[in-house]
Amino acid sequence: MRRINFSLLGLTLAITAIGISCIYSSVYQNEGRLWQAICERQILWVGMGLVLFFSFAAFNYRRLWDATVILYVLVLLLLLFVFVSGVVRLGAQRWLKIAWFNFQPSEVAKLAMAIFLARYYSKKPSDSIALAVNKLDALHGFILPLIFVAMPTGLVIEQPDLGSGLIIFFIFIAITLIAGVRLRYVMIFLAAGFSMSPLLWHFLKDYQRDRLMVFLNPNIDPLGAGYTVIQAKIAIGSGWLFGKGWLGGTQSQLHFLPESHTDFIFSTFAEEWGFLGSCVLLVLYYMLVRKGLSIGMRSHDYFGKLLAFGISLMLGIQICVNIAMNLGLAPVVGIPLPLMSYGGSSIIVTFSALGILASIERRT
Repeated sequence: MRRINFSLLGLTLAITAIGISCIYSSVYQNEGRLWQAICERQILWVGMGLVLFFSFAAFNYRRLWDATVILYVLVLLLLLFVFVSGVVRLGAQRWLKIAWFNFQPSEVAKLAMAIFLARYYSKKPSDSIALAVNKLDALHGFILPLIFVAMPTGLVIEQPDLGSGLIIFFIFIAITLIAGVRLRYVMIFLAAGFSMSPLLWHFLKDYQRDRLMVFLNPNIDPLGAGYTVIQAKIAIGSGWLFGKGWLGGTQSQLHFLPESHTDFIFSTFAEEWGFLGSCVLLVLYYMLVRKGLSIGMRSHDYFGKLLAFGISLMLGIQICVNIAMNLGLAPVVGIPLPLMSYGGSSIIVTFSALGILASIERRT
């Protein structure tokens, strides 16, 4: 591909390769050939993701401006359709069955909201895209976009998928601040949210309340809601400095650690590669997010600038929340680790988002 900076693609593939090796390590001792099917599907999804990466990199990202409304409506319809014929797994109805592929619309909703907000906070004259948020009052600068974001977020939380819903709100807060919305609007909203937290407690599902209580004290239910967090911290701590080596982990391979190849894959990696390996992985993630932010800073197109910042922060927030969740520093909210956790929806959306970043850089 002409004019694609392959440092972005190289970082992406490096993290993805680490993820595939961790998935293999955590599932290869499963009975039968299930481990082989899991690894093959992940490799297939990565291949599909690469196709989408190059497709979006060659695609003029400015065309997303015209497709934003259609994309927003499509996401709402997909989220509504989940309640009609969605697949129920582990007590949650979050997936749509498409042939052999379980598609998760909430993953698309994260990227769609970043695109929507990038368009909302910029205007499009005949020859350029200029920032328009500074001319907006409280209603048009904060309340109205909040309403647009709240609709898909409410549908995601109702699935229930509290983690993805919170990620969308974090993206909204981050983009509004970057766009120049007055800080007092954001602070008033956050203060109102905290003041209503006792009321919101009653709307949470039982397992969500348990997770919050376990976050405060994991030992309150060591064999129930707190079991996964305790095992994750044991896995991370047992890796020490250099780790136990690839295929040498015990918590994941002996099935002490649930979801070792999905939400808690960081614990699997830290057990096998230790503190030093974890630092290398964090540096790779840092370089990837920093690359995205750098693309946004160098873009002279405000729509592209906000979109690059939104995508970079979408990835950065998910990385921070997932790793904090593995370390017991955040409640367990079911957020995958981008490019590493097993799952087709996350892989495909992440590669697509990075392809959009490559498109923005090509046209800077």
